[in-house]
Amino acid sequence: MAEPGRYHHLTVVEEQPHGLYLDDAEGGKVLLPRKQIPANTAIGDVLKVFVYLDSDDRPIATTLRPKAQLHQVAWLNVVDVNKTGAFLDWGLAKDLFVPFSEQKQRLEPGKSCAVYLYLDNTGRIVASTKLNRFIKDEVTSIWPGEPLPLKNGDAVKLFIAQRTELGYKAVVNNEYWGILYNTDIRSAIRVGQKLDGFIKRVREDKRLDLMLEPAGHEKADPLAKRILKKLEDNQGFLPMGDHSPADLIELHFAVSKRTFKMAIGKLLKERLITIEEKGIRLTTTDQPAEIQRPPKTPVADIEHRAEQRAEKTTGVNTKPAKKVLRNPKHKSSNTLGLKK
Repeated sequence: MAEPGRYHHLTVVEEQPHGLYLDDAEGGKVLLPRKQIPANTAIGDVLKVFVYLDSDDRPIATTLRPKAQLHQVAWLNVVDVNKTGAFLDWGLAKDLFVPFSEQKQRLEPGKSCAVYLYLDNTGRIVASTKLNRFIKDEVTSIWPGEPLPLKNGDAVKLFIAQRTELGYKAVVNNEYWGILYNTDIRSAIRVGQKLDGFIKRVREDKRLDLMLEPAGHEKADPLAKRILKKLEDNQGFLPMGDHSPADLIELHFAVSKRTFKMAIGKLLKERLITIEEKGIRLTTTDQPAEIQRPPKTPVADIEHRAEQRAEKTTGVNTKPAKKVLRNPKHKSSNTLGLKK
């Protein structure tokens, strides 16, 4: 049977009045209700579907996209509470169940909460607000002696789970805890938000420090594109540069001044901008790529012009006397018509 709580690519093998049956690749069939069938679907087509259990705990397929799948963390709204637990809206017809035993605090209708999706001992998809049961504090290797699955600078997916005095506690790749410090946050974030982030440091205790920008010059490339877009939107000029205060740069681009300087340095090197006293300007397309310099004047011409200026000033010919070239065939002066 196709595992509930995940996406699968299944083949259409049979059509019935109430829907299509899909081959689960293990000898079973999963129903795709007729209202979920994409237009022009035929027998033999392969469909991407999400499989879950209906109200009678039978596997059923859907082409809808739930807000989370198995072994993921999500921020979901509470729609109902009864004597057995709470029910969350996760984008499907059947709400997601949270037993009372899996509630860190009693959930109330209309509230939102962070939950982790898992299969209970009966095979049902349920959720828990007790994230520490499923999220690890330390990054560990799959096998002893193997390298850690994460290293400094790695791009990761973050789920902002909790506000703390130091910053925010975040779930990394639905598997590990990490800390995003206030000093590394340059734009507004909120609990429940999903973000792209980076591993700032894997500490000696195997815990994770996080950041929202890539380290070093890697973050200059995307910022350089944003600066170019800003220049285009402002008629090719931006009253910002090395002289701009850090808080102004952070306000406009949500980055540090050091990162901003790296980005404009990159654009300058590529001759896409010029730096002026009051800001930076976009290089126009009709501007020559290189400054045309006059050809160098030969040294002989320079000397000739200097001699002419000296003659005009002193009236004296400063040219050196011309050398008389002797004919090598003539005899020297001490032998002309003389006999010894």
